[in-house]
Amino acid sequence: MRVVCVDVPGGPENLLLRTVPIPQPKDGEVLIKVHATALNRADLLQRRGLYPPPPGVSDIMGLEVSGTVDTLGPGVKRALKPGDKVMALLSGGGYAEYVAVQEELLMPVPSNLTFYQAASIPEAWLTAFQLLVLIAQVKQGEVVLVHAGASGVGTAAVQLVRLFGGVPIVTAGSAEKLKLAEKLGAAAGFNYREQSFVQGVHDFTQGRGADVILDCIGGSSWEQNVSSLAVDGRWVLYGALGGKMVEGELLGKLLSKRGHLLTSLLRSRSLQYKADLVRAFSHKALPYFSGQPSSLRPVIDSVYPMEDIAEAHTHMEANRNMGKIVISVTPQTEETS
Repeated sequence: MRVVCVDVPGGPENLLLRTVPIPQPKDGEVLIKVHATALNRADLLQRRGLYPPPPGVSDIMGLEVSGTVDTLGPGVKRALKPGDKVMALLSGGGYAEYVAVQEELLMPVPSNLTFYQAASIPEAWLTAFQLLVLIAQVKQGEVVLVHAGASGVGTAAVQLVRLFGGVPIVTAGSAEKLKLAEKLGAAAGFNYREQSFVQGVHDFTQGRGADVILDCIGGSSWEQNVSSLAVDGRWVLYGALGGKMVEGELLGKLLSKRGHLLTSLLRSRSLQYKADLVRAFSHKALPYFSGQPSSLRPVIDSVYPMEDIAEAHTHMEANRNMGKIVISVTPQTEETS
């Protein structure tokens, strides 16, 4: 099978296509014929040698796929059969034509979605769901500030906040991105390139601040985040695109707000945690992708063939994407969904 490899950490030009043996599914695993995968920021970090896979995980990048069931490994308990359309959360291995996945991490592809749309769901939507439901425990009527509101996780979070009865507001780096977020349900948006978002948050909340902040930026915006946080609010950190270093009176300001600083990563979680997360998401959110019109929809920025993976990485690194960047692994003529 063809896979994307990195022999030497570095830029997108270091991505290579190579042929390797198809993996054999182990006990409890299902071999998936991959139709599509999607990019995540973790892929860029791994390519640069800054985010190695957890022990025992494939060093091939790719944290989510959609495709069809090819082979069932020994001990699989679910009623699956070859040809079933599925999508899966991975710890690695998605940039490939086949991947072996634990059965607990599989979800059915909603009947009205394409493989491209399905590939853009597992990592981004499960991350957003985890942050909102398991970590922040968002309640009805609460204001949730979502940074990078036009990103994969951001577009998912905006829609999920609405689904759970909250009020999403966002930051983004362009008017076009803010418009997309507002189309998805954001009640307000602030361009962080033009001004501090603190005033916008306080104007929108009449001085109270945001009950929850979903933060993938980290260091560079910590002071604005604390200033935007409501008393007793929850600040959920799940990335550090703006750096990991903090200087100043973070603890004092957070203490004065009685703020909760919560952190979370998904890739390094146990299989049991991920299985429980997939089960909860499948019950509480997945049904809303079906129906006409559906309440939830994945947002796709662009689709690249596997041969153009370097171009796709360059596109993400330039922060040009709105929604998910999808990689077509099976040729589009075979996109049957």
